[in-house]
Amino acid sequence: MTEIRIAGFFEEFWPPSFGTLIDSVHDFISSEPYEDSKEIAKYLLSGHDLFSVMGSSGDVLGSGETVLGGDSIFGDGDWVWRGDLCFYMRKYNVRLPDTFLAHVREKQYLVPAEKGTELRNLAQKVHDRLRAGNYFPE
Repeated sequence: MTEIRIAGFFEEFWPPSFGTLIDSVHDFISSEPYEDSKEIAKYLLSGHDLFSVMGSSGDVLGSGETVLGGDSIFGDGDWVWRGDLCFYMRKYNVRLPDTFLAHVREKQYLVPAEKGTELRNLAQKVHDRLRAGNYFPE
């Protein structure tokens, strides 16, 4: 199976079935936001819904806040990310992969229109990996 490109591939968020995690989200907190953080946030919030989870996820960094749909997974046809990634980027200035940021900026902060078959294939890969990681029952 080809590797899924994940923005925010932190050990607190993803099951081992997705591959080698980059490290803890704690290691990616910054004191400064991105200059274009509002545009990046809009991009993250505009992703195509690949896997929806009802409910909320708690802030793993300890604020006590919760994020509705935080465990959901979104994508743009090339990258995937969790529903709560935008929360962490906004609240804690969590750094994202440089290659993902270049991709977002190249797209001028606009998630590409749904690519039918490609997006369905990506959603299936996410589903298969989640099932392998026991995120949800058979």
